[in-house]
Amino acid sequence: EAVGRYGSQVGVFGTSLVAKLHELNLFLVGSGALGCEFLKGFALMGVSCARGGELTVTDDDIIEKSNLSRQFLFRNHNVGQSKSLSAVTAVKQMNPELRARALQDRVSPQTENVFSVPFWQKLDLVVNALDNVKARLYVDSRCVFFGKPLLESGTLGTKCNTQMVLPHMTENYGASRDPPEKEAPQCAVHNFPHNIDQCLVLAHSEFVGNFDTTPRDVLGFLEKGAAWAAALAKANESASSILDKLRGDPRVCCGTSGGCEDVLVSGRACSWEECLGWARRKFESYFRNRIEQLLHNFPPNATTSQGAPFWSPPKRLPKPLIFDAADTLHMQFVMAAANLRAYMLGVPTPADRRDAASIARVLATSAACVVPTFAPSDDASIETDNKEEDERRRAAAAAGPADEQHLIDEAVGSLLSAKALLPAGFMVKANEFEKDDDTNFHMDFISSFGNLRARNYSIDEVEKFQAKLKAGRIIPAISTTTA
Repeated sequence: EAVGRYGSQVGVFGTSLVAKLHELNLFLVGSGALGCEFLKGFALMGVSCARGGELTVTDDDIIEKSNLSRQFLFRNHNVGQSKSLSAVTAVKQMNPELRARALQDRVSPQTENVFSVPFWQKLDLVVNALDNVKARLYVDSRCVFFGKPLLESGTLGTKCNTQMVLPHMTENYGASRDPPEKEAPQCAVHNFPHNIDQCLVLAHSEFVGNFDTTPRDVLGFLEKGAAWAAALAKANESASSILDKLRGDPRVCCGTSGGCEDVLVSGRACSWEECLGWARRKFESYFRNRIEQLLHNFPPNATTSQGAPFWSPPKRLPKPLIFDAADTLHMQFVMAAANLRAYMLGVPTPADRRDAASIARVLATSAACVVPTFAPSDDASIETDNKEEDERRRAAAAAGPADEQHLIDEAVGSLLSAKALLPAGFMVKANEFEKDDDTNFHMDFISSFGNLRARNYSIDEVEKFQAKLKAGRIIPAISTTTA
């Protein structure tokens, strides 16, 4: 047989090495674009095809139609099926002797009962075919712990890399880091955007803040109470940052609360109508109140300390948006924000939760959806790109500083009182950003937020798919690079 199917390999590598390939216990993590190519190669080379050999492949993802352009083991009839199961079925047709098993578990600390100590100990080689650094680092750490060789690889557009990690001979994957990506200045992202990318950066940041970070902070406070805030201070977190986690910054929230207070006190929702009211007030805060505050601080005719017009390129003079239930983009934001809020608080949603007309009727008639009047503040400090003027404003604001520890104590006391009134079993759920699920409202929130922000500043808007590419930092995969 070696002279037959694998005769060419024997001629190049020799009988001994080919026999070792047949008997390998190999673990392939991921069966997407890279994983498909690896599996095809392994099957054709006879890897794990002999008695004693086994190829384990795991991937918790399912096949989407967009995968078919570069993941060549999949066909139209596989859409919606498990990637690992479909990939193994396909390569077994190429080589029926392949001893492969497919799992649908994510390799992580939560699945160490599946990928146990005996599992890692029996492996001869681990191959990564992953699309995120966090998972790569975890697999790398397990390989270091168990002393297993690791083949690491990745692609980015037309670029690709491989790294062979050998125990006690080479550095491991986690021993080095890529240089940090260049980021937009925070003043531009928060107050003076001039392109859609900066609008979407803020949109993603607000999604994480509202639906991931804040719920985790709330869970920490509910578990530890005042000790949670004390632990933050002990960890050298600034007083202003602790206050922000507890109640938000009124100068930034502009008419709404923030942090734990928004979830446990002023913004706690028990009904779908209250979730819609929260979303409607968020629209007002983000796209009207904050712009009015910005224009209050820097009117259209404002000048710099040198006498030059403040609103000169690349700064763009913004305009507040007036909510209009007939505007599709306005309703997309409210719908997405309300559904995400309901998920976070465990509030049941009605069957018409995606119906804009039904939501508009609730917004127009429910007392829970009333929007309070906002008046710009004279002491709101806004960071610009002029360091001298920013320092001058900060110095003026610090002339009569409030006792931040007293404010923290007040906020903690208020939240403890609210905690005592919570119903039994009250719980919040964090929502980690997932760009590829079109039903979870994540990209609906981010794309509508980014485009509304762009509309504030007369920046060209983008379609939801383009927003997904930018917000998810997706560089289109190229099949020839993967191969």
